[in-house]
Amino acid sequence: MPIIFLDQKDAPTHYYNIVPDLPRPLDPPLHPGTKKPITPEDLAPLFPMELIKQEMSGERLIAIPEEIRKAYQLYRPSPLIRASRLEKELKTPAKIYYKYEGASPVGSHKLNTALAQAYYNKQAGVKRLTTETGAGQWGSALGFACNYFGLALTVYMVKISYEQKPYRKTMMKIYGAECISSPSNLTEAGKKILKKDPNTHGSLGMAIAEAVEDAAKHDDTKYALGSVLNHVLHHQTIIGQEAMKQMEIAGDYPDIIIGCHGGGSNLAGIAFPFLKDKLKGQKKNLRVIAAEPTSCPSLTKGEYKYDFGDTVGLTPLIKMYTMGYEFVPSPIHAGGLRYHGAAPIVSLLKDEGLIEAVAYEQKEIFAAAVKFARSQGIVPAPESAHAIKAVFQEAEKCRLSGESKTILFNLSGHGHFDMASYESYLEGKM
Repeated sequence: MPIIFLDQKDAPTHYYNIVPDLPRPLDPPLHPGTKKPITPEDLAPLFPMELIKQEMSGERLIAIPEEIRKAYQLYRPSPLIRASRLEKELKTPAKIYYKYEGASPVGSHKLNTALAQAYYNKQAGVKRLTTETGAGQWGSALGFACNYFGLALTVYMVKISYEQKPYRKTMMKIYGAECISSPSNLTEAGKKILKKDPNTHGSLGMAIAEAVEDAAKHDDTKYALGSVLNHVLHHQTIIGQEAMKQMEIAGDYPDIIIGCHGGGSNLAGIAFPFLKDKLKGQKKNLRVIAAEPTSCPSLTKGEYKYDFGDTVGLTPLIKMYTMGYEFVPSPIHAGGLRYHGAAPIVSLLKDEGLIEAVAYEQKEIFAAAVKFARSQGIVPAPESAHAIKAVFQEAEKCRLSGESKTILFNLSGHGHFDMASYESYLEGKM
């Protein structure tokens, strides 16, 4: 069965919160001023109370409101695809499956949490959201979600991606969002950054600082984040929950699960529901691999410590693998992976040895992306191509050893807005 679909009746009814199943408690976020553990009141200027509750929740299951489940029906459940042609191309005995999140209206997995965050903000009486975006997938997703639930949106888009991916900002504008190149002169944070380096390419940390400042200054406005935070990772677990049912239909179970890694949301989405089995001692040999760029290697070369989530120091301090909050990655085309840190939950799992991490150069991930596209037909986002490269490596190990491992990866988005990047690679200009 090359493509496995689920009926709407099989769609998840709850988000899975892995926190109560972790081997040790998460270190609490700290207030940037007092350095004491933050309280719900500290977060109230930025987030609606329901999302704050989810962020701090110890409940394993969080019910998905009917309005959000109805919105998900526009594109979910997403398909699970057996990459049979790719297996033959790689001459591997491995079985390769991928969960395809690019079939959403905005072309990526980001809509899973965007719809949830827009809904909870709308319910709280919020009129406007601010956010940051790297490659533009998150900005597009939140633009769609805000339009769906009737909210205004301002997006601070990392300058290099704003220039590299012009049609992402067009997509945001179609949905009614305002898109601003970051850093900008519209915020004190942006002015401070530009004064220090007028020619900066920007970073997600810089864009976060601008979006947080904007939200904090307006009573009718809240801030939304597309990755890293606990509640964002919870929302994405609908991916893995669907995949578990689809793998059951296929009569299979993954030995290896792979996702690209920037902040951690799509890796968490595909892997956390399966990791629950490992944490309970049922699937002890399950491997989870995070694939990141060598230019922003938070999990492979970062330090596990408390750090700010933004460049200026406005956000709470969180315990994570980080390159340092002032780190500015090189302007690679995988803009969604240019974040200096990793989600606290993902970081703890890495520190405990429960997940692995690998890092790749830009050209090798584009080579993998082109090979995948020529085999499976889907042009992947440069971010997703990191996961594909890791799949190729694991499939090659199976070819050499003769082992028939089952590999599952999350194809988190399509690359239809990344043609300039692909053209640069194909013409040898990258």
